[in-house]
Amino acid sequence: IFANVILADEVNRTPPKTQAALLEAMQEHRVTAAGETFTLEEPFFVLATQNPIEQEGTYPLPEAQLDRFMVRTSFGYPSEDDEWEVLDRRMERRREDQTLRQIVDRDTLRAMQQTVEQVEVDESVGRYCVALAASTRRHQHALMGASPRGALGLLLVARAGAVIAGRDYVTPEDVKAVAEPVLAHRITVKPELWMNRITGASIVDDVLASVPTPAAAESTTPPGERP
Repeated sequence: IFANVILADEVNRTPPKTQAALLEAMQEHRVTAAGETFTLEEPFFVLATQNPIEQEGTYPLPEAQLDRFMVRTSFGYPSEDDEWEVLDRRMERRREDQTLRQIVDRDTLRAMQQTVEQVEVDESVGRYCVALAASTRRHQHALMGASPRGALGLLLVARAGAVIAGRDYVTPEDVKAVAEPVLAHRITVKPELWMNRITGASIVDDVLASVPTPAAAESTTPPGERP
């Protein structure tokens, strides 16, 4: 766990005690062992995968634990061209193991994280994040909607999206673009609706269609003077 980036492969195959220990590290950025506490060094974040097919021998993460993950996304199968590229690269390197090339150092990554913190969020856009999360709790198909952590996740991920787009302010479209991966896994669908193909993602789509979109926020920073 004492690394900057942790990949928990098929996290739903780990027993609940291990899951709880991992989530403590994610939330508190520290580890407690034999009564002694160790602080995890920044930057620190966790990626996890789940096997969506096999259920035997798995321990599904409870809703409160899923809520700790800021984003959940599914990649699906690659295109035929991408799949061929996987095969082609494997033949080219002539071995199973891969050699990873460093593309960023720790200081640069920390600077990138601080850049996100400089992105402005208009109150109307922040309240839009709150309204979207709150609407999932009132949706007729939801047994349990997104927690306030979901609204916070919307705001934070939308800020990162604005940076990628080259802006120092967040627009409602930035929020919409990340709403499904940020909110869908935080929503519990009523059990009687599982056979009707109702999902957290479909509930997010309904909420996006029903909650009024605020007027687009504009940057107050003159061109050429962005931080």
